[in-house]
Amino acid sequence: MRLQESGEMYLETIYILSQKSRYVRAIDVGEYMGYSKPSVSRAMGLLKQGGYVVSDDDGYLSLTASGREIAAKIYERHTVLTDLLVRLGVDEKTAAEDACRIEHVISEQSFQAIRRHIGA
Repeated sequence: MRLQESGEMYLETIYILSQKSRYVRAIDVGEYMGYSKPSVSRAMGLLKQGGYVVSDDDGYLSLTASGREIAAKIYERHTVLTDLLVRLGVDEKTAAEDACRIEHVISEQSFQAIRRHIGA
């Protein structure tokens, strides 16, 4: 199953939240992203079907190995691209917003060239 940008964003959010807390719930994801409970619930269902997310009996979410791999990749792209844009003189807020859009469409070849160029 090929993930769309929104799926990647959900995985990245779970990844970020799991770095801060051992327990991540769908409500935490919704609050972080500013999405409604029904939207998050639908997305979690699709991500579970795709084998990217699991939940325990208490409703806590965890990334599967494939979910974690995608989330870590997207998060790395986000941080590297944000850093690059800030280095170029873009303010932090705009850099983060732009990086969020770019991270989903940039090719692996271009991203690796950027990483090499900035020494990341």
